[in-house]
Amino acid sequence: MKIAIASGKGGTGKTMVATSMAAALAPIHNIQMLDCDVEAPNAHLFLNPTINEIKPASINIPTIDYEQCILCGQCVDICEFNALALLGDKIEVFEQLCHGCGSCSIHCPVNAITETPRKIGELKFGTFNKNRPFLFGELTISEPMSTPIIRQLKSNMKDDVEVTILDSPPGASCSVVATLHDADYVILVTEPTPFGLHDLKQMIGVISETGSLAGVIINRDGIGDSAVEDFLSKNGYPILMKIPYQENIAEGLASGKLLIDIIPEFEDAFLNLYEMIKEQIHEEIYH
Repeated sequence: MKIAIASGKGGTGKTMVATSMAAALAPIHNIQMLDCDVEAPNAHLFLNPTINEIKPASINIPTIDYEQCILCGQCVDICEFNALALLGDKIEVFEQLCHGCGSCSIHCPVNAITETPRKIGELKFGTFNKNRPFLFGELTISEPMSTPIIRQLKSNMKDDVEVTILDSPPGASCSVVATLHDADYVILVTEPTPFGLHDLKQMIGVISETGSLAGVIINRDGIGDSAVEDFLSKNGYPILMKIPYQENIAEGLASGKLLIDIIPEFEDAFLNLYEMIKEQIHEEIYH
């Protein structure tokens, strides 16, 4: 089972939920944790994994043999991302625009294009609680595209686990969609504020397109009004949990503590949440 934790905006407590759920399940369930927020990974700061392997993350970019190139421009025309341009007597490659799709090399009529790996970040592998797998990626500073790293990270997931927890990037961009792809269930973390509701609606739009089952955790409960709960009630999304607005939670998180360490009662709450999600998935399958 793959459970993704997402939010329409940053700072809602998404990683807090993901790490505490992973820590609560790890002692009794065979799980793995992936931090897919490759632009700013921070789950490792809370789970303190032992990192034992680092691999480069790369994409294949075109390398042009100018002695063989006939300057026909087919590679320029086929590129949807404007990563190639015919400038005078040369095809110019804009590496950071290239998505590594390979269309240019496939359509070159004289086979003047080969593909060369270019490093855009790193994949890091380790373990936490009871040797549970922990994976995360880091996008190299100045690199614009995180989705290739997320796909490569997910391709290294273990198949022989009971549950996979994926900590998604914030927002509702392509990197989020890449993380949520193939998830059996999505936990949306929001807050009862106008910003929280606005960005929750964006994520609901994404979920409606992917068709994933989803439920919502309301963090900082008590600081706003009932607009978020009213919206969820009207649209049929269950409220899975409420986490109160308390200064001791903020202080603990700032010092690297897990929510279940700050408020131990939440350990059972996350275990119960897992059973609730399994039941929802079971009902959906056999409905």
